[in-house]
Amino acid sequence: MLLITGATGHVGRALVEELNRRGAEFRALVRSPRPEVPAEQIVGDLDGPLDLRGVDKVFLLVPGTGLEHTTNVVAAARRACVRQIVYLSSYAVLGDPIPAMGRWHHEREQLIADSGIAATFLRPTGFMTNTFDWLPTIRAGGYVLDPIGPGRAAPIDPADIAAVAATVLVEDGHEKQAYTLTGPEAFTVAEQVAILGTAIDRTLDVRPIATPEEAVRFRYPEGAPAELAAALIEGLTLMHADTIGLRTDVARRLTGRAPNTFSAWCKENAGQLSEESCPAP
Repeated sequence: MLLITGATGHVGRALVEELNRRGAEFRALVRSPRPEVPAEQIVGDLDGPLDLRGVDKVFLLVPGTGLEHTTNVVAAARRACVRQIVYLSSYAVLGDPIPAMGRWHHEREQLIADSGIAATFLRPTGFMTNTFDWLPTIRAGGYVLDPIGPGRAAPIDPADIAAVAATVLVEDGHEKQAYTLTGPEAFTVAEQVAILGTAIDRTLDVRPIATPEEAVRFRYPEGAPAELAAALIEGLTLMHADTIGLRTDVARRLTGRAPNTFSAWCKENAGQLSEESCPAP
């Protein structure tokens, strides 16, 4: 029996679909009954003790910062003799030195690894679905703010992360492995915006942001917690400096299929993107 956390998010929804397609036996942990989630559901959360009796493997997606949720899951998994935890981490753990965003994930990875439970870590780059974060400025003025200039990144479709997760969960042999997952192409923000504009048949402008600090102020006009603001500034600075963009073929190798391209993802979501990006009458 598999247990899926985060089943209502971008990766979780796709993972539920993929596991259903494969005929896997699993349950989804939800805070309240969710009729739109096609799975047997366990109502609960990661804030307190969990009963994982009968669960063999856990897909763990932990929101926010801190170790409390991970600690709770690990304790419950040890009590229930869970055989494997598949943790959705981040490629940020690969930094040297590890940036703040990566340290949060690295600490969770270490906690899981030290538990004695077999672990698999999935370390994706940024999600293609982060494109939806651009919609407020596109809707308001037909532009996207660019905080990383020449920096390049290879975003990945959450559906490809889910396909890898499903493979790792239903197959044996992935214990004590860490997989870095990326999309097939690395882009600047300007290049991504041009691709998006073609998909929704709209000319979009790109407006550079002078400093990472300005980007944080725009994203959190009422102020961000100091720890989060510092982590975002550090992350944007590193992304600005990365003019190559990390790419791997791990997703293709594990799933046997080519990962989705950003152009194809934009076309698949053009209806939603176009509808949400149109200015109000």
